[in-house]
Amino acid sequence: MKFLLSLSLSFLSLLSISAQAQAPATTAPATAQASANGLATVKFKTSAVCDMCKARIEKSLAYEKGVQSAVLDVPTQVVTVTYKADKTTPAALRTAVQKTGYDADDLTADARAYNRLPDCCKKTNAVH
Repeated sequence: MKFLLSLSLSFLSLLSISAQAQAPATTAPATAQASANGLATVKFKTSAVCDMCKARIEKSLAYEKGVQSAVLDVPTQVVTVTYKADKTTPAALRTAVQKTGYDADDLTADARAYNRLPDCCKKTNAVH
């Protein structure tokens, strides 16, 4: 009899544990999850003027260590980069954009890289 009682109690305790494990967990706001995952986001102004610029900047940032995503909004000329904070820094990301031939906030474009850009991507042109 004691055996049946202990068996049924252990079965009930296992059942309650599995029910708790399957209960949906409450999620924190996206910013808290981003911090917990070690991800950070930075936005900075560029001198990009067209979709070719967008493709070039996003591709160059994709090759940077720790970058998860890079999205350039052409009309506002603002690039938003999500990256692993332990792998890179905002300064390194700005330097990567600069070496691609575009301004990044207060950093002016690398002259040699800027001269290699197509004419439509020069910062003297209007955003198109």
